[in-house]
Amino acid sequence: MTATRLEACAAGTLCLILLGACAPHETAAPAGGAPGAAAKESADEFVARVNRELNALAEEGQAAGFTLDTYITTDTQLLNAKANDRYLAYLSKSVAEAKRYDGQELSPATKRALMKLRLNVAAPAPDDAAKRARLTQLEAQLEAKYGEGKYCPKGPASCMNLDQLAEILARSRNYAELTDAWKGWHDVGAGMRENYSEFVQLANEGARELGFKDLGVMWRAGYDMTPEEFDAESERLWQQVKPLYDRLHCYARARLARRYGEDKVPAGKPIPAQLFGNMWAQQWNKMYPDVLKPYPGASIETADALLKAQKWDAARMTRSAESFYTSLGFPQLPKTFWERSMLSRPRDREVVCHASAWDMASGGDVRIKACLAPTEEDLYTIYHELGHVYYFISYASQPFLFRDGANDGFHEAIGDTVNLSVTPAYLSRIGLIHTVAPSHEALINQQMKMALEKIAFLPFGRLIDEWRWKVFSGEITPANYNSSWWELRQRYQGIAPPLPRSEADFDPGAKYHIPSNTPYTRYFLSFILQFQFHKALCAAAGNHAPLYECSNYDSREAGRRYADMLKLGASEPWQDALEKLTGTRRIDAAPIVEYFQPLMEWLAEQNKGQQCGW
Repeated sequence: MTATRLEACAAGTLCLILLGACAPHETAAPAGGAPGAAAKESADEFVARVNRELNALAEEGQAAGFTLDTYITTDTQLLNAKANDRYLAYLSKSVAEAKRYDGQELSPATKRALMKLRLNVAAPAPDDAAKRARLTQLEAQLEAKYGEGKYCPKGPASCMNLDQLAEILARSRNYAELTDAWKGWHDVGAGMRENYSEFVQLANEGARELGFKDLGVMWRAGYDMTPEEFDAESERLWQQVKPLYDRLHCYARARLARRYGEDKVPAGKPIPAQLFGNMWAQQWNKMYPDVLKPYPGASIETADALLKAQKWDAARMTRSAESFYTSLGFPQLPKTFWERSMLSRPRDREVVCHASAWDMASGGDVRIKACLAPTEEDLYTIYHELGHVYYFISYASQPFLFRDGANDGFHEAIGDTVNLSVTPAYLSRIGLIHTVAPSHEALINQQMKMALEKIAFLPFGRLIDEWRWKVFSGEITPANYNSSWWELRQRYQGIAPPLPRSEADFDPGAKYHIPSNTPYTRYFLSFILQFQFHKALCAAAGNHAPLYECSNYDSREAGRRYADMLKLGASEPWQDALEKLTGTRRIDAAPIVEYFQPLMEWLAEQNKGQQCGW
């Protein structure tokens, strides 16, 4: 869902990890030459050497991280921690060496590379070797606890993993069953609290040694503006999109009250979190068919039925996604992608199924890790993940420190922009739905289906890092981790836990990106950027239809414009990359508002007389 070269996540499942979050993290230096020789290096020579040596360490670290996530054992946790420790040790050493160039006149590229060096991981380690080793151990343990998490209500024979519990949330409409499954998974987080608190202390120490006040300040420093400027920009964007969410929430609450009763879903109050069809209430599309669909008689078909009837498997779904990108002029995936990716859940071992894309830092070795099933949701997931992969391929010729997204929101938006072109007309073209006659009812149904993913997600995307930034700054302490979590979820999402929660719980740990330490604001930004990108690509393709009807499939001109932006990687400020595609240097939510205008007008009518808000 990446800040960098590392684990990338999905839009349907949502996720993504920078090199330092899930996999490689930073590592110890290969033999570099005599200290005296190093001291005589020019800044340009230093950056060139660090790029080479970091690439070698990243290759080892990515291999260890990919192995851990696709084969969880005590041994793979150890190997990943050791590789990560070496990377982190080298990073600390290089950042310290880079200080000798402070105050010198540097080329713009070298100055930017030195800045990227300081921001190269999501969790910088302290210089102290023992503390660094402990940090990497904690990271491996937290991710493993999440990957191995299960709910066993009646002993070992009854154990259910996240996939199975998520299925209950998606399919059941029994209030008690939903509550039980929700609680079962969220209890997985309780065992992470102490480790997470210790991790925060060590990562903050590492950030301070790099010159940042805390880890949250360091994360926000990667946006080519001050943390204060970035906070203001995030708030501006949230205020642009908040009216869309408020209307959707009001409509959803009325429909859920009709389904479960006003005693369980009262007007003017937060909605119980287990009722949205998603473990984190971050996207509500699972409730679309039987609860939230505006016009049940107007058929908007999903691809689910024909995916199963035509026996699509994970490889065919991935080939379909590849064919979209090649229609834009991107190259076919390398042979090694098909040989080394994990596209389905293995039967013989524990894995982290959370979909992610991997740049293995070894000359074109790019991979996907996912557990795909023949569903429309997973089809969109693989189209999203290949966006990361094609970003990796596009900027592969950049030096290591620039092999990254223009900002981390860009990395998440690439594949989602393509998914906006996976319209009903496109799905019909590839034989996955039947042709539907256009109508106002069908349009509102289609927009609702998308809004339950795109708009419902926005406040969740905003609050995850607001919680973490306050944890890193000390404003939120271990004594109020959970209560603060639910305060933010109520404020932004208008939801509440289905059962009383206390500080014996650690509900943030039940969300992958917390134990994996993956920054999350990228997703909030990407859900806005993708519509801005989509509008620019539609214009490049000469498409004059409304945004919600535009598909850029088979447009080489749109693909050329896209590739021109992607190949820059992180070599220039994101404002320059954005301007190259869109003609503007400011992220703007106006295109998402434009895209959903028909639905927003319809919701305004539907919500008349309702007690909206919470």
